[in-house]
Amino acid sequence: MAGWRTVINFGIPGKLPYAVLLEAQQNVMDYKGLGYSIIQLSHRSSEFTRIINITESLLRELLMIPENYKVLFLQGGGTGQFSAVPLNIIDLKESRCADYIVTGLWSAKAAIEAAKYGDVNLVHPRLDTYTKIHDPSDWDLNSDASYVFYCANETIDGVEFNFIPDTKGTVLVCDMSSSLLSKPVDISKFGIVFASAQNNIGCAGVTVVIVRDDLLGFALKECPSVFDYKIQVNSNSQYNTPPCFSIYIMSLVLEWIKNSGGIEVMEELCVAKAKMIYDTIDQSDGFYVCPVEVNCRSKRNIQFRINNDEKESLTKIFLEEASKIGLIFLKGYGSVGGIRTSLSNAVTKQEVQVLVEFMKEFMKLNGV
Repeated sequence: MAGWRTVINFGIPGKLPYAVLLEAQQNVMDYKGLGYSIIQLSHRSSEFTRIINITESLLRELLMIPENYKVLFLQGGGTGQFSAVPLNIIDLKESRCADYIVTGLWSAKAAIEAAKYGDVNLVHPRLDTYTKIHDPSDWDLNSDASYVFYCANETIDGVEFNFIPDTKGTVLVCDMSSSLLSKPVDISKFGIVFASAQNNIGCAGVTVVIVRDDLLGFALKECPSVFDYKIQVNSNSQYNTPPCFSIYIMSLVLEWIKNSGGIEVMEELCVAKAKMIYDTIDQSDGFYVCPVEVNCRSKRNIQFRINNDEKESLTKIFLEEASKIGLIFLKGYGSVGGIRTSLSNAVTKQEVQVLVEFMKEFMKLNGV
């Protein structure tokens, strides 16, 4: 469209597919020819019932979610689930405690929230910096824990699990906010999986919660009704007014993933895109450095720095020059700094190649 600036979004919220944006644009003005905007759609209408049912059906198909799991579309983001999880299941056992595998800022915040409702056991010593995942043989799992919590991919620190933890039969809970639908996952290995949509499967406003049937009905008495999984299941995620527009956008993204070949294709692209950037970092003769150990580097959120740039003066120039050519939202999170490249499913290999060429040219002009 005339007047638009062409940019490539490497940030969070992640890039949405053009086809999704185009269809949403049309329906913001007039939804399906009904004469009113999708934003004005009532959650009590038959049209919204159709949207939420299609969204759940697509999610179940793409993830092959077993029948004994319920799918919820809630609000509050991943951070809301840091409280909702313990409020719902920390009382599964009399000990009222939970194990937390802390590998980054988000899992650390989750552990802090859970400690408000019961005892939290950190399965390994707290790290000064989050650049690795402790060997599972060193974990101190508590057999009396109601559940074990971990974050599959730490968006801020760039740390990602390449395996599903063995909890020895204890309920496993996972924050998949930035990795859900980027690769196949066996949902049956988990008690609860949740993901805020804006990282990879939609826009901000809705959080998907996938919960196994046998974990419903254990909420603490102080659990707010909007966070009580059983109440929300019985209300079809509509105990309170749901985020209708965000659920609609998710339905479009899920349809796009399906039509693009499904999760297996998303994984192939994710691996290829990450390799392009990591190869550029590793072949830069130390100009660029990634602090994360190779075996747990994130394929979704790549954290790196310019070497010997303690005051980040050169990093600032990198970000400014990148922005000038339309490479946006590359600045690392405030507490970590550096540069972060977030690769949502919608980011193409061609767009990653533009970034790679910029990185190489910047190194050529500024290398010592």
